[in-house]
Amino acid sequence: MERPELGHLEAQRDLEAQRDRVMDGLRAFGANYTEFTQRFARWLGLHSTDAAALAEILYAEDQGVLLSPARLSERISLSSGATTAVLNRLERAGHVIRTREHTDRRVVTLRSSADVRPRAEEFFGPYAERIVAEMARHTPEQLQRFEDFIHDLRRTMDSLLAHEYRTR
Repeated sequence: MERPELGHLEAQRDLEAQRDRVMDGLRAFGANYTEFTQRFARWLGLHSTDAAALAEILYAEDQGVLLSPARLSERISLSSGATTAVLNRLERAGHVIRTREHTDRRVVTLRSSADVRPRAEEFFGPYAERIVAEMARHTPEQLQRFEDFIHDLRRTMDSLLAHEYRTR
C-alpha cells in the first residue's frame, strides 16, 4: 500500500514538471516570434529593430489603434531618440508615414505605407492562417481559459517590469 505523503509528493513533482513544460513552451513561442520578426527584417532588407517597429505599427493598424512615436517607443523598449532614428530609417525606406491627424497638430500618428502592407501580408499570411487554424481546433471555453491565463501572466510581468525591474 502506498503511503499518502508519497502520492502527494509525486503529484507535486508532476505539477512542477507540467509548469516547466508550460514555461518552456512560452519561451519557445517567444523565441519563434522573434525569429519570425528577424526573418521579416531580412526579407525586407531591414535591421531587426526596424522590422520589430514596423510590425508593431502594422499590428496597431490592424487593431484600429494607431501609434504615436512615444507609444511605439514603449512597445519596442527603446528610448525616444533611438525610436526617432528607427522611424527616420523606416520613413526613408518608404515603409512608414508620419502624419498629423489629431486636432492637436503636435500629435504625430504612425502609419504603414501603402507599399509595405501587401508585402507584410504576403510574409505573415501563412503564419496568421496557421495560427487561426490551430485556434479553431479549440473550443471557445478552452480559448477563454488560455486567454485568462495569458492575461494573468502578462499582468504579472507588467507589474515586475514596473516595480522590481524598472530601469534605473
